[in-house]
Order: sequence, then C-alpha cells, then structure tokens
Amino acid sequence: MDADSLIHLDHPRDGFNRVSGLSMLRYGPEIALPRILETYKRLDIRQTFFVPAWCIETYPHVVEAMVEGGHEVAHHGYIHENPLAGGREEQAYWLNRGIEIIERFTGQRPRGWRAPLYNFSRHSADLLIEAGFVYDASLMGDDVPYILKTDQGELVELPSHWGMDDWPQFVHTMDLDYMMPINAPSRGMEVFREEFEAMWEDGGLWVSVWHPFATGRLARWKQVEKLIAYMREKGDVWFATMEEIAKHIQACRSQGTYTARVDALPYYAEPVFVKKA
Repeated sequence: MDADSLIHLDHPRDGFNRVSGLSMLRYGPEIALPRILETYKRLDIRQTFFVPAWCIETYPHVVEAMVEGGHEVAHHGYIHENPLAGGREEQAYWLNRGIEIIERFTGQRPRGWRAPLYNFSRHSADLLIEAGFVYDASLMGDDVPYILKTDQGELVELPSHWGMDDWPQFVHTMDLDYMMPINAPSRGMEVFREEFEAMWEDGGLWVSVWHPFATGRLARWKQVEKLIAYMREKGDVWFATMEEIAKHIQACRSQGTYTARVDALPYYAEPVFVKKA
C-alpha cells in the first residue's frame, strides 16, 4: 500500500499540488483497502501488506484494520525511497526508522521486507539479518523459496517477478512517468492465472503483487475474487502470510524435509568492466 508516498517522492516540490494524481493514489487506502479487507474476511484469508512507514503514519486507521483482520504488516521503506540511491548508512537509517514505526503502530516488530521498486542493494541482506528479519520478498531468482546467505547469516527469500506484479497490467499515470496501455481487467488477470497454473503443476510459490490503487479498483478486484475462487476450487493451495511461509520453510529445513537452494551474497564485490583483449 504505497498510497501517495509515490507522488511526494517523485515530485517533492509540487507533489502536494498534483491533486488528480493524489486522488488516484489515495484511492488505495481510502476506497480499495476496505474492499480488499472485506474480501479477505469473507473468505477467511490472511495476507501480507507491505506498507511504507510514512503511509502507516498518514493512514493509521487502515493499518489498524489490517491488524484487526489478522494480516501481516511488513516493511516497505519509509516513503518508498530507493535503496540504491544511498549508501549503507542511509539505507540503515530508513530501515530502522520504518521498524520503529511499524512496531509502534502494530505492536509487532516487522519480520519481512520488500525493497521499494524491488531495489535490493548489496547492503540489504546484511542490514536485514542484523535487524532480525526472517525473510525478504524483493528478488526474482527462483520459482520456490530459497536462502540468501551472507557473512552475517541467512534470510529466507520468497521470490516473485514482474509477471506477477499488477503495475505493467493496470498502471497508467503521467505523474509517475509511466504511460502504458491499460489491459481490460479480465485480460490482465489472464497473466496471473497462467502463472498460477504453472506454479500449481510444479508445486511452486505464487506471490502476486497488488497495488490497491490499481488492482483495488472495482472491476479489477472483481476479477481477483474470481481468481481466488478458481484457485480454491482447484485445491492443494495454501493461502498464507509471507511470515507464515517463511517460518514453514525454516521448520521444513530443520526437519530435513526441504532442501533450499542457497544464494551467496553479494554476487559481486566491485563493478564489472569489460576489458579489451
């Protein structure tokens, strides 16, 4: 739930004056989130909401409703800042500031993180491990949960990819410099359904990424409800929060029933340059 953090970040000088763009993004917490939470309550589903800490401060009533519904509130930066834009110290500052706010508003320290813009830096894993996080959900390196390992320890990685994100399907906004054709709700949902079918056949991890201001729109959310109904009817599907999945992976590894692939980070210690022979 990025809400209007996006416009203030992209346009710090005049974002407050872009009323049309603000109204589009505020639709997320004000209109879409009650609709989404009602669906999850009716279907008895608990999910994970990645929320920038600024949005928690700005829309506390929405976060309170998430917690009351039994959902996980996870870390998504402070104001959706780009982790690649600063060094280790700056990233640590925003991470720790977000942790404090999430803990204050929800009563629980966050256990998971998704990097704003998926921009996981070479410092991110170490900072998350040092701060006691259980999992990350920023990377795209597998079809199933795997392990990120650094000199500081390990994290469970719960991967997704751009084909599972609603941004390419439904977002069109001049204020955020993203101008693409918008798919019909049913056609956009075909992408997620086909991704689900492949994951179901192979026993994979299906992590969809919905932005409430985009997919929480009435016609699109009706398609999401149809997709959930289809998934339930198909069977052998576990709907869970990201924290529950990560802890399940940890338990299975401890019991020896799941061998997770281990990715050692960082991939590179310095820039890679092509040299002439």
